Amino acid sequence: MPLIGNTEFFKGIGRIPYEGKDSDNPLAFKFYEADRPVDGKPMREHFKFAVAYWHSFCGTGADPFGTGTLQHPWDAPSDPMEAARQKADAAFEFITKLGFDYFCFHDFDLVREAPSLKESEGRLGYMVSYIKDKMAASGVKLLWGTANCFSHPRYMNGAATNPDFRVLARAAAQVKGALDATIALGGENYVFWGGREGYMSLLNTNVKRELDHLGRFLSLARDYARAQGFKGTFFIEPKPMEPMKHQYDYDAAAVIGFLHQYGLEDDFKLNLEVNHATLAGHSMQHEMEIAAAHGMLGSIDANRGDYQNGWDTDQFPNNLNEVTLMMLTLLEAGGLKGGGINFDAKLRRNSTDAEDLFLAHIGGADTFARALLIADRILKESTYREFRRKRYASFDTGKGKEFETGRLTFTELHDIARQQGSIPLTSGKQEFLENLINRHL
Repeated sequence: MPLIGNTEFFKGIGRIPYEGKDSDNPLAFKFYEADRPVDGKPMREHFKFAVAYWHSFCGTGADPFGTGTLQHPWDAPSDPMEAARQKADAAFEFITKLGFDYFCFHDFDLVREAPSLKESEGRLGYMVSYIKDKMAASGVKLLWGTANCFSHPRYMNGAATNPDFRVLARAAAQVKGALDATIALGGENYVFWGGREGYMSLLNTNVKRELDHLGRFLSLARDYARAQGFKGTFFIEPKPMEPMKHQYDYDAAAVIGFLHQYGLEDDFKLNLEVNHATLAGHSMQHEMEIAAAHGMLGSIDANRGDYQNGWDTDQFPNNLNEVTLMMLTLLEAGGLKGGGINFDAKLRRNSTDAEDLFLAHIGGADTFARALLIADRILKESTYREFRRKRYASFDTGKGKEFETGRLTFTELHDIARQQGSIPLTSGKQEFLENLINRHL
């Protein structure tokens, strides 16, 4: 296989093949067959799998209790531009060998931030040109870009919601640069994650003012990008807490309400993350259902949490039952609206071999592919859909239909209730449905 760069970083590993479920080759897909049709389109189009630049090529294995365990060769150069070029070489070698079609990035994943805004913009502009050439050579595309407006100390009190206007303006300049980079690289979408858009204490926070600032900031960013010809979708990624005590993008319902409040609902959809749903006290299927009900199921960050830990562990997905329920919702919703499946997941701290990054992505892709096949079979071969249809059959005809179509008054509902007498209980058959799902796993 020809290399995209001059150095091979993942030696001894070629293009990852599909070998089927009976293969014992750990460096082969068992269920993810990119061109296999499922429900009318190939798997690659259902998923649009993407590699996260930050966890895969910037992560070091560090945690709150210890320094990094991963020694990336592309981090060795002291010159930031040489390090950035080598990281891009490694990234596109990896993505190409893995066989995925997309990647995602934060602005300063691509190159280290410089001391000044002007120098940072120059570095980013250079790397955009460098990566554009690599995309052309490899055929890899950009699913979405975003800006890291949460790591630098200046953002300790937020970015768009910061009480200091100077910080808000700096965040706007950074987002402008990330939008420009996304547009230049042909990015299909752009994500806003409000990493510190929230509060640590209500004693020093004007919530109404901060929300108004965030709404105005997003409106201005949208208008700028549209003026530059960007036709993609903007995503907001909900997360309830961490690093802030409370974040304004708490969950899908909160974000949808916010978007409608500030007139952003026509341009924005949701990028939902599995581990964020867990932190919000929800299942991922719940978050997807809420987004789909409002036509805002945009994209997914694929990972999982650890049920024995209370923080965002960002582990690679391997819970087949959980992902199958997600795929049921995805198929019934007609798929994602513009986005894809980005593996926003990181290796465990003690996974230090170069091949571990391949194994993690292979396992995640196979989990999603197997879950998609199961969900498709459940919808087409079982009584699942018919049961759900019958459960709401009283709204399909007669007075129930009149209610749904707005032809009944509240007084008429009262009159119907007085005439109908006692109401027999109807089982929800939860155990039957749970057994049905398990039978197909």
